[in-house]
Amino acid sequence: MGNKVYVVGVGMTKFEKPGSKEWDYPDMAEQAGTRALEDAGIAYDLVEQAAVGYCYGDSTCGQRAVYTLGLTGIPIYNVNNNCATGSTALFMGKQFVEAGIADCVLALGFEKMEKGSLGTHFTDRTNPMDKHAKAMIEKRGFEKAPPAPQFFGNAGREHMEKYGTKPEHFAKIGWKNHKHSVNNPYSQFQDEYSLEDIQNAPTVYEPLTKLQCCPTSDGAGAAVLASEAFVRQHGLQAKAVEIAGMTMATDTLSSFDDKSDMKLVGYDMTRDAARKVYEQSGKGPEDVDVVELHDCFSANELITYEALGLCPEGKAGDFIDSGAQTYGGQVVVNPSGGLISKGHPLGATGLAQCAELNWQIRGEADARQVDGVKIALQHNLGLGGAAVVALYRKGELS
Repeated sequence: MGNKVYVVGVGMTKFEKPGSKEWDYPDMAEQAGTRALEDAGIAYDLVEQAAVGYCYGDSTCGQRAVYTLGLTGIPIYNVNNNCATGSTALFMGKQFVEAGIADCVLALGFEKMEKGSLGTHFTDRTNPMDKHAKAMIEKRGFEKAPPAPQFFGNAGREHMEKYGTKPEHFAKIGWKNHKHSVNNPYSQFQDEYSLEDIQNAPTVYEPLTKLQCCPTSDGAGAAVLASEAFVRQHGLQAKAVEIAGMTMATDTLSSFDDKSDMKLVGYDMTRDAARKVYEQSGKGPEDVDVVELHDCFSANELITYEALGLCPEGKAGDFIDSGAQTYGGQVVVNPSGGLISKGHPLGATGLAQCAELNWQIRGEADARQVDGVKIALQHNLGLGGAAVVALYRKGELS
């Protein structure tokens, strides 16, 4: 076992529609990073290393982003892991502290995105998603729709075929997450919709309608990680939230060889990462009070309930119908509004999830606050692929 690792400060920007605000990624990073440092009550010159995540940009955007906070000569690592980029930067920072390499690390993530669906930027080399695309096309073909909703929509179709899940179940997830986001000032959207509004929105790829799909977004998030010695030295015991377990899983043979749409989009990665985190922390899904998970599409939220062990395999529809995943139920999933409503600036998403869960544990989530939060679970997924799962609990320090 390495050193215990604590989150002592978090911060984020409001997520915005690309191009709707006059700012650039250094502005986003400065705002999120400054807020995290102020939340921790420390100066930037105490930060010993920084891991900075983004998907779109040139090779040292991480340095340019962190230079808005100070020029102290520390190691700065540029991180890109598709939609799991933010949590990958967080995981890297956690490992630095855990291994005793540093006592205080900044994890930062940002994205300045283009409008519309994600596209390919480099056409003169192998596409990193070529194996995934080949597997999907061999089973389902390719329709006239953006690739991402096809991947996840097909996972939803498989769940419907195997377990009798209905389109209404996916719509209920979109309805829930938009409803939750009404209370989140950081959310790109804060509009509440009826279930009929969700169901009658334009179809992107069956069973997914537009209001069940995440938008592209601009924004940033940040977290300050510290060792127990640092926490005690700077009197941060009351602020500290322990990362009780965290791991990353990547694709295995089952992603491709099992001919499963659900496994192709990370079901096994998520399940394997979650199992390791439960082992690390000594906690199980039954102990979790609040979850921020990767609902890039409602179909992914639905299959992730099962992969995380929040409900039995094949029972996500019943889980949704009972209201188990919202306030007053078994566990509150995506109180922030999730990616569907809060937004999804790729490099920032994992750190925004971290911020929300730390606020929840500290009782600082205002109108979104879940009662009596002791254990919080984070899930951030990137196709291509990586799944990062983390479990947080209030630091037991005096």
